[in-house]
Amino acid sequence: MANTPQAKKRIRRNAARTIVNGNRVGRIRTFVKKCESALIAGDKDAAAAALVQVQPELMRGVAKGVYHKNTASRKFSRLTKAVAALA
Repeated sequence: MANTPQAKKRIRRNAARTIVNGNRVGRIRTFVKKCESALIAGDKDAAAAALVQVQPELMRGVAKGVYHKNTASRKFSRLTKAVAALA
């Protein structure tokens, strides 16, 4: 158990950050799932439109520290490749 005031503050701050970061990751996953569902349906226009929305969300996740840069790049690369394969 935390004894010092600073340790208690860190516990409070970590709890708040966990909630915020969880919401950020959930938002990114929602955009990725929209793109993936359009891919599964075979709708190239919807998939391309969703892909345009995914890229800034992934990069925002990198900037906020919830995703590693390479993880976001890998996810975007795979989605881009899948959308291009629909043609």
